[in-house]
Amino acid sequence: MTILDASTRTSADAIAAGRRARHRRHATATIVLGVLLLALTAVALMVGNTFYTPGEVIRVILGETVPGASFTVGELRLPRTVLAILAGFAFGIAGVSFQTLLRNPLASPDIIGITQGASAAAVVAIITLGLSGPAVSVFAVGGALVTALAIYLLSNKGGFAGIRLILIGIGVGAMLQSVISYVLSRAAQWDIQTAMRWISGSLNNASWDDIVPLALASAVILPFLFAQAKSLGMLQLGDDSATGLGIRVTTTRVLFIIGAVALLAVATAATGPIAFVAFMAGPIAARITGPGANLLLPSAFVGAVLVLGGDLIGQFVFEARYPVGVITGVLGAPYLIYLLIRTNRSGGSL
Repeated sequence: MTILDASTRTSADAIAAGRRARHRRHATATIVLGVLLLALTAVALMVGNTFYTPGEVIRVILGETVPGASFTVGELRLPRTVLAILAGFAFGIAGVSFQTLLRNPLASPDIIGITQGASAAAVVAIITLGLSGPAVSVFAVGGALVTALAIYLLSNKGGFAGIRLILIGIGVGAMLQSVISYVLSRAAQWDIQTAMRWISGSLNNASWDDIVPLALASAVILPFLFAQAKSLGMLQLGDDSATGLGIRVTTTRVLFIIGAVALLAVATAATGPIAFVAFMAGPIAARITGPGANLLLPSAFVGAVLVLGGDLIGQFVFEARYPVGVITGVLGAPYLIYLLIRTNRSGGSL
């Protein structure tokens, strides 16, 4: 064996060892996040004004009648917890999809105006049109989809540019926020209270009726996004490199945007715009799993942990009860400032 052959084999072994180490870190981090989510789920189902044992909670989930627990756990805590997990999955995956597609951690749906589109449509439906219930959710979904389409078309002049989309999205979001403020300024007192409960992002009054549309959308969209996860990772290398590897860049980008926006819109319709979850989930997952990892599943877990953990903090940590959107907003605002400073210094990758 020549010196060159030995050197080549050593380099190959080092690359293989590095790849195995990254896989182990990714798997370990994903399992830890899953365990943390299970622990928070157990706390959410057991803890409240009345504490129920794990055995009682399991019996309720299995369909048995347990005095007191059947209503409290089965009709109040369980729908709230399931909605928090599904919404967290949706926000986390939608956020990291946009951030990966545009190769910029600031390219989150709640930063580039899509969430504001859903909120503006819902506020108009509540205050101007006097709608409620499922009709408001339909308007929210439509508002998010129309806003995303408008931002994409406006930013696609002369070729696609991620930074142009982000800047246009921020501008559109600011305009939509002005629409929300204007509509609220002309509303009656009772309508303002209804609208504010919705746009603050809340799991209060969660019901199985809220969960069904989100569960169906997740069942359809999530398998597609996970099946295309490899193509999404290739897009991080740049359009030219992805094309050279056989990825249909434009088709993949459009399909991912449609899937992510639809998932985000349905989740926002169910819970309102829970602030900064879509923005924080991807970067946090990237820090935990390390470089070169597939971020879809870790981001889904981080999103669910943020929503469920924030809801528990809002319910039990303070003397007054706060919607989960208030808690995640308090956490997300300083993180946004930190990320802006770090991105300005080191560039725009996750």
